[in-house]
Amino acid sequence: MHATAALEIMPAITSMSQMKPASPKKPAASVKSEKRPASDSPTAASASHVAPAARASAAKARSAGGSDLLSPRPLNPPTLARQMLLRREKLKPRVAIERLLCLQAQIARPPFVALWSRLDPFRREDLIASIDKRELVRSTMMRATIHLMARQDYLAFRPVIQPVLSGGAERIFKDDVEQFDVARIVAAARACFDARPCNFAQLRDHLVTQFPKLNERAMGYLVRMHLPLILMPQTGTDWAYPAQADFAVAESWLGEPVETDTAAHALALRYFAAFGPASGQDFQSWTGLGAMKSVIDDLRPKLRTFRDERRRELFDLPDAPRPGADEEAPVRFLPEYDHVLLGYAERTRIIADAHRPALQTKNLIVPAIFLVDGFIAGLWTVETKKGTARLLVKPLIALSKPVKAALTEEGERLLHFVEPDAKSHAVDFDKRA
Repeated sequence: MHATAALEIMPAITSMSQMKPASPKKPAASVKSEKRPASDSPTAASASHVAPAARASAAKARSAGGSDLLSPRPLNPPTLARQMLLRREKLKPRVAIERLLCLQAQIARPPFVALWSRLDPFRREDLIASIDKRELVRSTMMRATIHLMARQDYLAFRPVIQPVLSGGAERIFKDDVEQFDVARIVAAARACFDARPCNFAQLRDHLVTQFPKLNERAMGYLVRMHLPLILMPQTGTDWAYPAQADFAVAESWLGEPVETDTAAHALALRYFAAFGPASGQDFQSWTGLGAMKSVIDDLRPKLRTFRDERRRELFDLPDAPRPGADEEAPVRFLPEYDHVLLGYAERTRIIADAHRPALQTKNLIVPAIFLVDGFIAGLWTVETKKGTARLLVKPLIALSKPVKAALTEEGERLLHFVEPDAKSHAVDFDKRA
């Protein structure tokens, strides 16, 4: 693994070759001088879904021996801090994405909203510029889903994730794949993409001419999982990519090959930097990789360990920021498929179990969410009719007047970001609010 894969991801990681903690960074909770919009003003005390008992439990845990036992409430502020959700940070989009490791990008707009909620200032033009300069790439990665990440991270970590991708193709089209000459099909696809970038409908048409007796859908999926491909941006589109993007071979598009090291150690350290404290199961769930016990065991000298209330072992970088449980968090609107939800197998640090069914959809789309006091408190969508852009807010909890005011202010800013050309903007709350 090249040292460039580290790219100063968190204050605690400075070199991929050394993989040693750096000097401690002052926790975000200690930053007092930052000027924030009114919507960033904490409204935690008015959030009805955080019971006083949770804060008492946190205090007990802190006084009982430091940081050894962590319940969902104490886990919440460190999670928000790593995910840049306690306060907006002044970073370039590329640097922010490197710290976050990547952003899920099943559709084109979510990474823009994700960064808008995490950075100040943030302009969509800046993210588009990094994509156009090929500093950031959009490709199939963790859990065989599409992510936006730094080019060097993609080149370094694609071989680590390859078993997930290959295994997925074999499971979904097992009967077909057993009849395939995988190497020949992938080579034919590569020649097609190198001749001219194209979308998958065009690729399948091409493959059918060479392999007329084979399942075209299975061939297309097999290529998507086996051949490192980059979705190509298109100039003039609102969110950098068209709805049906063309693909190019990663090595051809980036001018350098994907690396060959398949060890998951560096990826695990980067994961704990962005998501810790977290369990080995959390890491497996987010990446889609199989058992990682041996990797975690190898890394133990570089990690600090904790236990959650169910006595599961959690891991973190020793000097990574871990704000206290009394850290107050501003309201935040987050996009579909946001990192903060999908980064864990056990998600009580960010959502109450009672609210999880509200996020389950028939088409498997992970809906856009908003946070109150650091926890998921509802869903949101945007619709534009007759020149008016409306943010439709659907709470999962009762909202106090101060919280609704903060959501309204933040929501109006969000609307102006995602629908800047609308003649008017409005924030509407579901009747439950």
